Amino acid sequence: MSCRAICLITLSLATAASRAPGGEPSPPIAVTLANVEAPAENNSEEPLAATFSAHQAKHFLDSSSLAWQKQRDCMTCHTNYLYLLARPALGADDEAHQTVRNYAEKLVTDRWPNQGPRWDAEVVMTAMVLAYNDRLTSGRLHPTTRTALDRMWDVQGEKGGVSWINCEWPPFESDDEFGATMIALAVSVAPESYAETPAAQAGIEKLKRYLTETKMSTLHHRAMLLWADTHRPGWLTATERDEVLSEILSLQHEDGSWSIATLGNWEREDSSPQEVAKGDGYATGLAIVLARASGISADDDRLKRGIAWLKSNQRASGRWFTRSLHKDSRHYITHAGSSLAVMAITACNAMD
Repeated sequence: MSCRAICLITLSLATAASRAPGGEPSPPIAVTLANVEAPAENNSEEPLAATFSAHQAKHFLDSSSLAWQKQRDCMTCHTNYLYLLARPALGADDEAHQTVRNYAEKLVTDRWPNQGPRWDAEVVMTAMVLAYNDRLTSGRLHPTTRTALDRMWDVQGEKGGVSWINCEWPPFESDDEFGATMIALAVSVAPESYAETPAAQAGIEKLKRYLTETKMSTLHHRAMLLWADTHRPGWLTATERDEVLSEILSLQHEDGSWSIATLGNWEREDSSPQEVAKGDGYATGLAIVLARASGISADDDRLKRGIAWLKSNQRASGRWFTRSLHKDSRHYITHAGSSLAVMAITACNAMD
């Protein structure tokens, strides 16, 4: 089935959160695969939350990820892959997190040996998120993660890159360059010195040749390499690291936010202009995550303003809206944006 066919199935509407006797919203009921109701469609007009709520953020992330898994029987960059990077901070032992993690593992142990992966991109992304999730939880390299990482080198091309999905849906599914950055991130975050294994060393050498010969076309993809470099230096020079981070930080708006549309030169399907002046959860979360990983203090005024924007711009459902870079329909990038917002707030120890 094509990526377009998988991603155009309509989501159902969710019920509103219950309320405590005093009228204040009570913590949402824990979401499971059995009781999940997909959240309402992402909408720029959704009201802001009265106050920041970690409970509502968790409820939205669980609902969107489990609904995607249940209805589509797949993992996807903009929803449940990024979920596995954000969710451990909200409770790694929770059933919802374990359900999505187990599904990713079963791709490796069940689907790939019997049916093969749907795309090479599935191999790379699964390896990356399992490795990152291992780092955030046990700190040990799970045997299934090792299998996924080893499989990643099988789909790496001879020139060092990887053949990626191109649905013209940036920033994840529009070019091969993004796939190369995900290989770098996967091997860089993997625990227990996986990067020093012979297979990884050979793959890293090929990937570095690819990156030398291939100029990243967007700041977003350079940011992905910076992310990898914060975990395992060597993907960028010291000068390049400083340049990427400085360029990202320079794009902060007066209100403290960042906009995903400023991270690339992507064209919308209808040729309308990108929304570069309005902040969103994705870019704001990513900028703060990268700044913290690069050693910038959570007390830095730029980050404090960014966190203040995130906390005051959460929607009533618990999500952070991010407008699609492709067209105004589902805005699924909001799911990834909400994961990055949670990661940013966590990185600044500001979840309270």
